[in-house]
Amino acid sequence: MEESLRVYSTIKGFMGQTGLVFNDVRNFATFVWAVVGLLLSKEIHLSQWLLYRTGGAKAASKERQLARWLHNEKIKPNQVYRNLLSAALVEWQTSELEIALDTSVLWERFVIVRLSAIYRGRALPLGWLVLEQKSASVSFLAYAELVRTVACLLPTHCRVLLLADRGFVDVKLMHLAVDLGWHFTLRAKSNLWVYRAFRNRCKMAALMPPKGEIHLIAVAQVTEQRFGPIALALGHVRTKHGYERWALISDRPPSLATFEEYGRRFDIEENFLDDKSAGFQLESSQLDDANALCRLCLILAAATLYLVSTGTAITVMHLRPLVDTHWQRGLSYLQIGWRWLHFALAHTHLLVARLWLEPGPDPEPVFASRRQPFTFAFSAIYLFDD
Repeated sequence: MEESLRVYSTIKGFMGQTGLVFNDVRNFATFVWAVVGLLLSKEIHLSQWLLYRTGGAKAASKERQLARWLHNEKIKPNQVYRNLLSAALVEWQTSELEIALDTSVLWERFVIVRLSAIYRGRALPLGWLVLEQKSASVSFLAYAELVRTVACLLPTHCRVLLLADRGFVDVKLMHLAVDLGWHFTLRAKSNLWVYRAFRNRCKMAALMPPKGEIHLIAVAQVTEQRFGPIALALGHVRTKHGYERWALISDRPPSLATFEEYGRRFDIEENFLDDKSAGFQLESSQLDDANALCRLCLILAAATLYLVSTGTAITVMHLRPLVDTHWQRGLSYLQIGWRWLHFALAHTHLLVARLWLEPGPDPEPVFASRRQPFTFAFSAIYLFDD
């Protein structure tokens, strides 16, 4: 129990320094114990979490308390998370923040819609909602308020780039991004209508270049609503799934960097993977209530923030070799943070108890990622400026 008390004290201090607010001090304590249980058990199972909670109460009583917390309608996850998020992003006041919008399906019954900040090969949750539906397609009306809420929490002067896949190409979202002062790069569907000056309108598929070429179109409009002016970056990209055709819409001048920017959107998929099989085992929770899942995502988000923060700190302090066997960094910051937690408990080292996130390029990119996951094999680039 001494180990769990150490972790509880650390997580309580970590959360407390950010002004994290609950409606009841008992709810705060239960939340911290849930994060402790997740970090130490490495799985989402209430009967495992309670094993790390101190106190003389019976196991059944501890499990019921955790279950009541997950189903407590007074706990509003995104409202609770806002102070923690604001503290995490304070260093981004004058930096560019890349934000990915994506969905993840659970058990073909629930869809998690999440906005995340791209951070050194992973993504840090900014806000989320859980919908009870089978399809991963989500209407703009369903997530519009989430985008606005997250926008209000970002540092005032940071530059924002929104990245999203084909399911989110909606004129309403592009208008909202413009209203918020955000830039955007979105991947378009092949059947999207494109309008160019002095040309007949055509579907996006008709503009795709052959393999070996990249076409950059500086000025165009899209959809029958003729939203624009926007730019297009079109090409074939080699991914781990083979060659894919990327048709990207951006409000900034197109270049090879447009493809690289969009490629970083896939870091949110690594974040969802951390939630599932590569980390927290979210699919083992078997919760059957969307609101309870939303509160569970609060626990996951807080744990993710702590582990990535710890991983960043340990790397900066040159302690990574104690937990990472690679000569150059071979683990994500989340995994480094998780390993340090268990290493520190086993060898009486200090646990990291403060937020430690840094904007800007990664000073020590993960070695495994240097085999670029997205390859642009081309012999010619054509810029069309109609």
